[in-house]
Amino acid sequence: MRTNRIRTTALAVTALAAALSLTACGGEDKAMGTKPAGSAETAAPAATSTDSTDNTAQPDAPKAGTPETQTVPAGGKHAGGNGKKPETVPDTKAAASIPACTTTNSTVKVSSVSRPINHLLLTVTNTGSTDCAAYYAPFLRFDDAQAVYPVYDDSKPQAVVTLSPGDKAYAGIALLGEPGENEPVKSDNLGVTMVDRNNQPKNETTVKLPAETYTDSLGFVTYWQSDVENALMY
Repeated sequence: MRTNRIRTTALAVTALAAALSLTACGGEDKAMGTKPAGSAETAAPAATSTDSTDNTAQPDAPKAGTPETQTVPAGGKHAGGNGKKPETVPDTKAAASIPACTTTNSTVKVSSVSRPINHLLLTVTNTGSTDCAAYYAPFLRFDDAQAVYPVYDDSKPQAVVTLSPGDKAYAGIALLGEPGENEPVKSDNLGVTMVDRNNQPKNETTVKLPAETYTDSLGFVTYWQSDVENALMY
């Protein structure tokens, strides 16, 4: 009976000691500011960046639809401008037109050629002191013909022939069509009329034709050309 009492007392003392130990540990934890593992108040420590760059100086990433995702407009800095579309400055000075070569600043002559057959060569020379332009094709009239001689449209040059003082321009004159198609008519004189830049006739001059010049309704004259070869190639 005594032995059991001693054992019971010993167990009670052991339990009391364990309780006091737990109480002491809890008080120590509170005093040290620590919390026991598994507490609901325990939080994972915040992650720290290993990048040494100061992110406060970096701009935010562009959002969809912001100006950084749009195309630079024409006239902006990538086009060499200042971000504004350059204004068109009107030309206050009208381009000076070159005066037409006419009988007042030029002379005209007609001559025969060996090749091609049934052709004549018409030459205009700038006799003035300034440039003139041989516009379009000359208007031709053989003797007292009522109609103007036909112009061969396919002979139109790429640019108007401009003549400096002393320069020449040329036009080829085809006199006859295919033999036997029309009755040739003998002519002695040729009326030549130069035109202006609007293809309007100016004053006419008359030149003497080479002897035995015959024409028919199938002949034509070319546009003014800068060289003889182009004038006589049709």
